[in-house]
Amino acid sequence: MFPVVKVVPVSEFAFGVDLTEGEMRRRAAVVEALGSDWDPVAVLEGERAAHDLLYSGLDAEQQKTYELLVAAGVLEDRQARP
Repeated sequence: MFPVVKVVPVSEFAFGVDLTEGEMRRRAAVVEALGSDWDPVAVLEGERAAHDLLYSGLDAEQQKTYELLVAAGVLEDRQARP
């Protein structure tokens, strides 16, 4: 004889978890670890310069691959940036 299994709608098991306190603690730790001298604008400019350097001087095949990746939305288009 097989045991009787009661099918219960998923909605009866709905629950929520409040991560607000943990997320606020994590964010505070990140800001503290960055320090007071962290300059997000300088970091972004450095990342853009590194991106430009990485994708400069490509040969024809590499340029074609780069353009395919930009068209697919995988990479940011360097020329379209402000």
